Formats: sequence, structure tokens, C-alpha cells
Amino acid sequence: MDSSGPRVLLGHGTENDFVVLPDPDGDVWPEGRLDADLVRRLCDRRAGLGGDGVLRVVRSRHVPDAPGVLGAALADCEWFMDHRNADGSYAEMCGNGIRLFLHVLLAEGLLDRAVAEAGVLVGTRGGPRRVGARPDGGYWVDMGPAVPLGRSEARVAGVAHPGLGVSMGNPHLVCLTDVEVDTLDLSVLPEVNDAMFPEGVNVELVNVLPPEGACAHVRLRVHERGVGETRSCGTGACAAAFAALDAGGRDTGTVLVDVPGGRLSVQFDGTTTVLSGPAVVVATGTLSRGWLAG
Repeated sequence: MDSSGPRVLLGHGTENDFVVLPDPDGDVWPEGRLDADLVRRLCDRRAGLGGDGVLRVVRSRHVPDAPGVLGAALADCEWFMDHRNADGSYAEMCGNGIRLFLHVLLAEGLLDRAVAEAGVLVGTRGGPRRVGARPDGGYWVDMGPAVPLGRSEARVAGVAHPGLGVSMGNPHLVCLTDVEVDTLDLSVLPEVNDAMFPEGVNVELVNVLPPEGACAHVRLRVHERGVGETRSCGTGACAAAFAALDAGGRDTGTVLVDVPGGRLSVQFDGTTTVLSGPAVVVATGTLSRGWLAG
């Protein structure tokens, strides 16, 4: 067995899964090496490792575009979540990914547990995000405010589903529907208004359920831009929770969000959004140098 290649981890947050590349000092996976083609190969579920994306764990000072996206917060963000979609494109933010990112920092001994439980700023291309560890083993992340973008619609198999555009640092179109979401075909990208979403959009189809002790409870399926349908989407869960509260005339409260990969909790206080849920590393190993050269 070739064990001389670079280290790699596989993990997920509510089954939104990622290939994780530890690269604290930015010398294992520089920009010129981790290109779009390699990202696609890594995420290929048959010829590669398989994943909804790639997370490079790297210090912010080694990321060329970090100063531009973090601004004055650069000095406060030691770590940067260099997130790529499965198609090789850059991604701004991922609520499931950043929980896994913090979990890996702890598992790799790169961050003290007490610091993690207090909350630490992590750089992303959607800006700085504060993420923390819970004593019960779960993780939370301050996702920032949900920003409504206006009304639009998504067409699935020719049927129009009215929705609300919501930005969570990346764009979403949330469609609350009475159609059972499990019956919808999300294998194909839903049709959307390209003029409203020129860089693409994540589309959530959402059923509102009985509250179960929370302010609201929803079930969703999501088609993520650059990826396809995924088992979970953290920013999508936040956008869906916001839309559900908004439909009920509220802007604060806690929403339970059921996704195919599990359950998340989203809390709004009128100022910001806090997403809570699990993160798991399922495997560690090394990449074969022969495969990398191929």
C-alpha cells in the first residue's frame, strides 16, 4: 500500500459529505495544485473518494483571496475554510461544512477544545463566521442574518413552485409547497429566473410540518448549484427556516429542519441566525501518488 501521499479525511454533517484536505501551512495543496479538475476527481463517487465538495483546512494567511473576502476581520480569522463544490467551482459558505471544519480542527489537534467551546472566527468566501463546539458533541455556527431577495419561482418537471429568494452569504430560492417533497424529481436542476440569479442558486422545496415544540418545523430537499441534489444543506436549512417563519409573520424563533440526512436546528433572534447540528469524520488515510499523477 502506498502510504506516502498527502493525508485526507472523509466526513459529513447530516450526510452532506466532504473530502477534507488538512493543509495548515498551505504547502500541500497550493492553488496551482488543487485545481477544478482535481476537485472533480476527488469528489467523483466512482473513480475518486466521493463527496459533495472539498474542504481544505488552511490558515487564512496562505489563501490568496482571503484578504479580499475577509477585510478587517482577516487578523481575527486564523483559519480559512477553502470550500470547493463538486464541480470544481468555489463556494462561499456551507453550514454543514463549517461544522465539520471545526470538528477536524479539534480532531487534528489544531485547536484547543476550550477555545472551540467559546467560539472561534473562521474565514470563508462568504465572510467570517463564528463557529463553536457544544459539550454534547454537536456544533453551532453563527450564519449571520438572512437577507430576503424578493419573490420568484422554480419549475420542477414543468410545474411552477412560488418561492422566496434568501441570501445566507450564498443565494437560495425557498419554495414552500403542499406537494410532498419526497415525490419531486430533483435529479435535474430546477428552472429559475436567470436574471434574478445570474450566478446560479440553491433551490429548496419545503413542506411545513406540525411544530413539535418549536416555533416551526419543516422538511426540505435541496438542489445545490454546482453539486446537484444533496442529503443536506446548512445554508439551505437556514434559508428554509427563515421563509417558514416569514410565512407565519415572524422573524424570531427556533425552527426544526428535517433533511434526508438528519435533523438540524435553526434559531433566529431578529439579528442573526444560529445553525446547530452534528459533524462526523468517518475515515482518514492518504491519497495514492499514482492516482494523483493519473
